[in-house]
Amino acid sequence: MADENQNIDKQVEILTKQKETLEKIIESIEDGFIETDLSGNTTLCNTAFCRLIGYSKKESENISYREYMDKDTVLNVYRTFNKVFKTRIPNKAFDYVITRKNRVKRNVEISITPIINDIDKVTGFRCVMRDVTDRKKIESELTRQKYHLDAIFSSVEDAIITVDKKFNVIEANSAAHSICCISCETDKNFFKSKNSTCSLSCKEVLKECLTKKISIRDHRINCGNTTTPLQKVSLTCAPLTDQNDFFLGVVLVIRDVTRLSDLEIELSKRHKFHNIIGKNHRMQDIYRLIEDISDFETTVLITGESGTGKELVARALHYSGSRSFKPFIIVNCSALAENLLESELFGHVKGSFTGAVRDHIGRFQMADGGTLLLDEIGDISPLIQLKLLRVLQEKTFERVGDGRSVSSDVRVIACTHQNLKEKVQKGEFREDLYYRLNVLEINLPPLRERSDDLPLLIDHFIKEFENKFNTGVSEISGQAMNTMINYNWPGNIRELENCLERAVILSKGESIENKHLALEINKLKHQAIEKYNNDNENESIVEALTRTGWNKAKAARILGISRKTLYQKIKNFNIPLSFPDKM
Repeated sequence: MADENQNIDKQVEILTKQKETLEKIIESIEDGFIETDLSGNTTLCNTAFCRLIGYSKKESENISYREYMDKDTVLNVYRTFNKVFKTRIPNKAFDYVITRKNRVKRNVEISITPIINDIDKVTGFRCVMRDVTDRKKIESELTRQKYHLDAIFSSVEDAIITVDKKFNVIEANSAAHSICCISCETDKNFFKSKNSTCSLSCKEVLKECLTKKISIRDHRINCGNTTTPLQKVSLTCAPLTDQNDFFLGVVLVIRDVTRLSDLEIELSKRHKFHNIIGKNHRMQDIYRLIEDISDFETTVLITGESGTGKELVARALHYSGSRSFKPFIIVNCSALAENLLESELFGHVKGSFTGAVRDHIGRFQMADGGTLLLDEIGDISPLIQLKLLRVLQEKTFERVGDGRSVSSDVRVIACTHQNLKEKVQKGEFREDLYYRLNVLEINLPPLRERSDDLPLLIDHFIKEFENKFNTGVSEISGQAMNTMINYNWPGNIRELENCLERAVILSKGESIENKHLALEINKLKHQAIEKYNNDNENESIVEALTRTGWNKAKAARILGISRKTLYQKIKNFNIPLSFPDKM
């Protein structure tokens, strides 16, 4: 009997130790651990479970799961427990929400295992619970960000394609289909997945980026296929790396710039209208006027200082109109004496004057059906003025020494750098002829009033003379450009052209510097600054703004002050911020 009692005591001691060991193991688990009966009441729990639900150890003993869950969660948990009870198959990673004692909700992940006794009967459940609230927040934020990125990715009109080191597509947005004619399917070779009609123009750029692991930005190519043969695209290619900077492949962004290129070409054409170069608002108005009146048969008077390009405007009028395939004849009225000019304009017959050894066809007759440009019309004599008036009114004239009238279908364009209205008032020019010529007037602004066109003109002439002389000059330094912008250009475009021809010839490098410019240009480069320092500020600022087309940065450089100071003075003097219609 004593031996039996000793065995029992030993068994109790072993069980006690096992229980203590089991409790230590349970307590060492970082996740919540509980055992419940079939009704869901806790029969065993660890401290981690108490912390999870926010109840004390004593409160957690025999607690039902219904006490820390809402009704909907209780129903879901009951169904899960019931499923485990019936199938005896553990249920892993079941998510639900608990409400702690302090009413704060937490996301919990639970694994449920049935407890089966010696007679193969389910007596309860063993559960491991983990607080996944922080993980859920991160997952939710990642999902939100992914959705956000996917929305951006799919809404971007540029094709975005990522490829691995073997050119297999990792990801492609919907725009890739419309621009590149490829599907958005992944794990396919980029070049094999493209439409067979594609030119594969981007292949070399992609290969270079992939092999050299360098970025290539805004590389423009013609990338057409049978459906869009004139398509132009801009390629931006960059290495693709992971968070550890491990090279994964390449991301390729393809932008369809067909319309942009067309607009750039159109803008370029607008800045260069029939060889007239200028983006200044006054020049744009002149372009529109030329387009509006080119097909009308009325006379046009072109006025402006010498060297402003009056002949170019006359040519633009002729070649943009219905007479463009007919003759364009020029007469320099200031270069000929009266008798020679009359013969040159109207022609003469043999023997009409000394030296007239044969019949001569005049410029009016030569220009029949086309356009006659009377250059420097302000210098013609009263006699020529009278005869010219008759031609304009009656469309007929007589050759020198011939009494027969000759019909003439000629559109007359007249140019002058003089003020004809003043000459009329002084009696030096016929008033009736003036009004007959001045049906439509085009007044060309001097270069000093359109200095925003200087960079365009300078670039044009540098290219022209570089092609002519092949000196290697391709640009102008910022300092030289500043000097030229600050110069007044009394000789206008003709002076600018001569200046740049000289500079291109003298320049030994790739760039035109101040030393290559004419002495008078360098000499007067600080003229505006000196005037600003010595004269009325208000007038100086308005003059600088006028010269630069109201470009504040350029005006500030001319005045030798900062742009911030210029804006302050504009405000103080109530000067308009933009070019006013009337000053």
